[in-house]
Amino acid sequence: MRNVPVSEFDHQPFDVLPIGTDYPPDHLLARHEHRRAQLLYGASGVMLVETDDGSWTVPTDRAVLIPPGVPHEVRMLDVSTWSLYVEPDAVPWWPTRCTVVEVGPLLREVLRAANALDVPYDDGGRDGTLVRLALHELQRVAPIPLSVSLPPRGVLRDLCRAYLAEPDVHVTNADWARAAAVSERTLDRHFRAATGVGSASWRVRARLLSSLPALRRGTVTEVAGRLGYATPAAFTAAFSKAFGAPPSRFR
Repeated sequence: MRNVPVSEFDHQPFDVLPIGTDYPPDHLLARHEHRRAQLLYGASGVMLVETDDGSWTVPTDRAVLIPPGVPHEVRMLDVSTWSLYVEPDAVPWWPTRCTVVEVGPLLREVLRAANALDVPYDDGGRDGTLVRLALHELQRVAPIPLSVSLPPRGVLRDLCRAYLAEPDVHVTNADWARAAAVSERTLDRHFRAATGVGSASWRVRARLLSSLPALRRGTVTEVAGRLGYATPAAFTAAFSKAFGAPPSRFR
């Protein structure tokens, strides 16, 4: 099915509801949650997912596993999605925190075919076999560390959200300390307690994540310069160290 709200079919007696959606450019799905677990796959574009505890960037041909009952918002940057909404009891292995995953060729084609199904579908025949194969393949996917943690509330969260919206290599710990009306040492101590990393390291990772949407429109050289790296090689090395693969894998 395509472009229908899951609420219209949530009552159906199927463990898996496949629903695809086409979104207008730069569309924000306001904060919401689902009773079911959700596989959210981006067939095109880039998705930016935010929950209380983190922000995830999902490039084209990857997916994010969203736990049931977790409030989240999603910014869709020229995105067409293929989703599976799954009864929680059918996937006891589902992660308890959002997780970006690689999607291999077999799972991609299964998702494509599943999202062409209408509900109700023949659960005992080919259609049911298709969606059950999708769940089997999902247990084999590899996670990708395309996320940053977020402070749960307050001025630190506000600073992080503003930085994710407009990453700036010139912002320093001193700038953030002034905005928070604390010393730099206090800022860093509170930030580490909230996120597990120092504020300067967090901003580096946030800038690298911001390169994923930018790589859709520009070259590695252009993106490297925009993010303040002296050379494309320096950007590629930092990107590969952070995410386990070079920028070219995500273009």
